[in-house]
Amino acid sequence: MFDGRGHRSRFTNRLEAGRRLAAKLEHLRGENLVVLGLPRGGVPVAAEVAHALGAPLDVIVVRKLGVPFQPEVAMGAIGEDGVRVINYDVINGAGITIRDVALVEHRERAELERRAERFRHNRSRLDIRGRTAVVIDDGIATGSTARAACQVARAHGAGRVVLAVPVAPPDWTVRLAGVADEFVCVETPEPFRAVGQWYADFSQTTDEEVTECLDRAARLQSRLDSVSALASHDHQLTGLAAVDSDVRIPSGGLRLAGHLTIPAGAREVVLFAHGSGSSRRSPRNQYVASVINEAGVGTLLFDLLTEAEESDRSNVFDVELLAQRLTDATSWLDAHDGFAGTAIGYFGASTGAAAALGAAGDPNSRVSAVVSRGGRPDLAGPRLGTVTAPTLLIVGSLDDVVLDLNRRALAQLRCPARLEVVPGATHLFAEPGTLERAAAIARDWFVEHLARPT
Repeated sequence: MFDGRGHRSRFTNRLEAGRRLAAKLEHLRGENLVVLGLPRGGVPVAAEVAHALGAPLDVIVVRKLGVPFQPEVAMGAIGEDGVRVINYDVINGAGITIRDVALVEHRERAELERRAERFRHNRSRLDIRGRTAVVIDDGIATGSTARAACQVARAHGAGRVVLAVPVAPPDWTVRLAGVADEFVCVETPEPFRAVGQWYADFSQTTDEEVTECLDRAARLQSRLDSVSALASHDHQLTGLAAVDSDVRIPSGGLRLAGHLTIPAGAREVVLFAHGSGSSRRSPRNQYVASVINEAGVGTLLFDLLTEAEESDRSNVFDVELLAQRLTDATSWLDAHDGFAGTAIGYFGASTGAAAALGAAGDPNSRVSAVVSRGGRPDLAGPRLGTVTAPTLLIVGSLDDVVLDLNRRALAQLRCPARLEVVPGATHLFAEPGTLERAAAIARDWFVEHLARPT
């Protein structure tokens, strides 16, 4: 891949860079992590890492204290809450006075506080004491800002500091020796002139994009914290009781087999529409459902066709029939004691995605969010243009034909919609880490878009 200047690009954009960096950081999963993005360009990279690892996200706002007569030389750095790191060797060697340091710090601290306020919207800084702080930028050039960030993270009490970037010069760990406990990088190309040359899209990240990343991560983390609290105090719940049972769903004179899982206190349910040759027992869909359940959202996996109907291949592609079955399942859930008014989401895989979009495109549909994984949205036909629920299309980067079909479908959708391409994944997401990534993206979409009833 080449950018407009003739350089060979290693990353499409910061989002892809973040996903590839997340794969390099999988060994940290399960640790007591906080992911810290350097604003502005490092935050979208860090957001992808935080999502993939299930870790909280924050910015680490730092300002370098430059020598008054040579600002590119750092004599220290400052962070939030009055944190300051001073390099006395530089100060003494350059003959800098305490007053000189105070003047520089006063100016830089005013800018630091302005940025922190703008990015956080009055949210408190995450407490990193005793935790593993993963400091992330979109790349390393001189490394001065990353050095300051790691020093400030230690001053805030981080138990361990990991510095992680998508791209850096080959000697970056030598330049930054001692500032972090671990260094992680995706690419260290030679020759290296600038970070931007290794991105096809290196457009400037805005303050608004930074705050959007942080707001989205905060909402998800708040939801996960609430689920954890509910699980610990389920005897106090007054909402839906926990359900994990087989069910039979009436549809057109038939009874379709399914399995309903409702975490304690859940107020949303995602209905799964499987693809051709699959069923409610699909291990992939069951895995995705378990990830969604962990976020406190219920799931209903059911067979769209009976065994007899599946023997006729034409039924597998009868999107109108499959969409009607999904609508019937939604009506059954609405009529079930305790589930009336529950927020509904649809998750469709392969041809099941066409059924999900077909049902969501019904004028009477009340579905609040749709996710398609490796789907065939083109099979939804004219209904594609009538979907109003926010829709996410997830496709593997190596699933060429389906990827092209989804790009065309995205252009036809008139609702809030996005296409997420999972690097290195084929149609079935069988490659290591790809199904986990797809499940995390789907979970975040449902948490973000399923409207919670009052």
